[in-house]
Amino acid sequence: MRWSMIATWKMSYDGVKKGTCLLKDNKSAKEAVLEAIHEVEKNENYHSVGYSGLPNEQGVVQCDAGFMDGETLQAGAVGALEDVVHAVDVAYECSKGRFNNVLVGEGANEFASSLGIKKETMLTKESYEKYLQRKEEKLPLSSYDGHDTVGMVALDQQGHLVSATSTSGLFMKKKGRIGDSPLIGSGFYCDDEAGGAAATGVGEEIMRGCLSYEAVRRMKEGMSAQQAASSTVYEWTEKMILKKGYCDAISLICMNVQGEVGIGTNIKFAFVCADENHEPQVFVAIPDGKDIILRAYDDHQDHLD
Repeated sequence: MRWSMIATWKMSYDGVKKGTCLLKDNKSAKEAVLEAIHEVEKNENYHSVGYSGLPNEQGVVQCDAGFMDGETLQAGAVGALEDVVHAVDVAYECSKGRFNNVLVGEGANEFASSLGIKKETMLTKESYEKYLQRKEEKLPLSSYDGHDTVGMVALDQQGHLVSATSTSGLFMKKKGRIGDSPLIGSGFYCDDEAGGAAATGVGEEIMRGCLSYEAVRRMKEGMSAQQAASSTVYEWTEKMILKKGYCDAISLICMNVQGEVGIGTNIKFAFVCADENHEPQVFVAIPDGKDIILRAYDDHQDHLD
């Protein structure tokens, strides 16, 4: 059975390498995705996910995460979670139950503690210095340049799909703000009967269109992964421009039940993918009208973590 994996941003490369080793060894998509996201969450060099994430306007790192099992459609999510490096683990635990699948704020924090998850200080010296600089500059709120949510979709050798996300969210956001990442159908979605998707970009833009669900729906209706991803983002971008004159950054990764992948984006966007015939590699997607131009990532001309 074919296996496949795709993830947002160059920062996912080391995680995808670990995840694909598990998929090669006939491990589950769940194990592969969780292991891969852990690599990003614990890396202090990435300031948009997990440890060393950039904080909210009060200087507190609040993380969001989501997890969905395409076999059962069980999904879980956490929002505004504090002092936990691996927010995706808490989202996964939320997905197991019949109720209480989405927890936010203090409830999410208490649930993480009940699981025996160790509390850790998430704000590093570097991320705190970035916070102080932004406070002094008094710049308007904007999405963080360079990289954003880590989102992943994997297909294992049993034919099961998993989609998951993790992020520390918008830099200098309001306390308690969540974006699309923990919203089922917006930041992530998967179904073994159709495919899986995950989003990155400005959450408020993505959540208005439930874009991950929309892409999976299109795959179920017969579109290829690439057609579903590119058409979803292109059409939503055009609609937002028509409605309000502009559209913020949106990128979408998709995978169908055959393990074929697709990319939709309205910005220059880096992603990582691999399958049984290809080792993990970083690519760049560039929007070109309704189409997407794809090429290998080049360290000399691309600076997209």
